[in-house]
This record gives sequence, structure tokens and C-alpha cells, in this order.
Amino acid sequence: MDLEKLVKNLEKNDYKVSCFDTAAEASAYLNEQIDGKSVGFGGSMTLEEMGLFESLGKHNEVIWHWHPGSRPESEARELSTKTEIYLSSVNGMAETGEIINIDGNGNRVAGMLYGHKKVYLVVGENKVAPNYEKALWRARNIAAPLNAKRLSCKTPCAVKGDRCYDCDSPGRICRGVSLLWKAPRSMEFEVVLVKEKLGY
Repeated sequence: MDLEKLVKNLEKNDYKVSCFDTAAEASAYLNEQIDGKSVGFGGSMTLEEMGLFESLGKHNEVIWHWHPGSRPESEARELSTKTEIYLSSVNGMAETGEIINIDGNGNRVAGMLYGHKKVYLVVGENKVAPNYEKALWRARNIAAPLNAKRLSCKTPCAVKGDRCYDCDSPGRICRGVSLLWKAPRSMEFEVVLVKEKLGY
């Protein structure tokens, strides 16, 4: 990962950028920045591995369909898209500044694109590729198959966990792709880069 190039291009694309050596440092930073807010989470192994639902939940109202509590999962999905703050990760990020996400239900990419005061995207170094084409390849052939396997989907990629087969399976989770060339103007965006491998 060419960190200097990545930060320069993200800032050029109107993102605030924070960099941390470890996930623990990034978690401490997010807990300092987000306090007394309503916080929505998009589906993310990165956030799960960092324990952010538990730590932020001690001093914020956190809504996540992975941990719906007494709410139905569908209600948690909807409510998380209407919070003050939204957290997610990405499936691929290019050193040239593009951010790519693939979604099955659409709630995660919807939450990233509109409706909050601020969005934080937490990104481990394993998500970063040199350019747009390789970031898209990563999203399709690494992140999506691993997520399909985790969810026990009945898809070719879940069986082998090796690549995208561009299948027509009913259980396909690759149903929509979002590409951010620049930060949307309706919200404040911050990319939190971590020099560790996190998530898929």
C-alpha cells in the first residue's frame, strides 16, 4: 500500500483521512470522536473484529442489524440508515482514490450515500489496491466470495471461496455496486485507515 499516494488522492476527493498503526488505536479514536450520538452500522467484518458495536454502544445509541436486540432485523436495517453517524468498511479502495462496495440488500451502500451528518469508513490495508480495476477485482473476487461463504450462500463462489462466477443463483449477494469517485456533498466523510489486515 502506497499510503502517501492514497491519502493524497482521498483528500483530493474531499475525504478527511485519519491513519492508525493498529485497530486498537483506530477504535480509541472513534470512541473519542463519536459520543452521545445515534450510530448506524453497515454489515462489516472489520467493525465486528474491532468490537466497535460493544465499545461505541457504551456511550451511544448503536443500531446494527447484525445485533438487532429486541428489534426485528429488518427494522434495524432501516433505522441504521437514519442515524446521525454511519459506520462501515469497504470492499475495495484504490490508491487512485476510488471506493467500491458490493451489496445484496442495498442497506449498506444506501447508508453510505445519504441521510447522515457524518460517515466513517474504516479500512484495513488489505482492502487497498493500486488502481480502480484492481480494487473492483478485489471486491468481486475476494470480498464477495468470502462473505458469501460466511453467510452459507448456495452460490458457486461460496462453495469454493475462490472467485466470482457472475452467477444467476437466487442466493447471489452481488446485486449492486457503488462507486464513489468523490465524497458526496450532503455529508461529512472520514476514511479511517488502519495499517493492519481487517475484515474481507
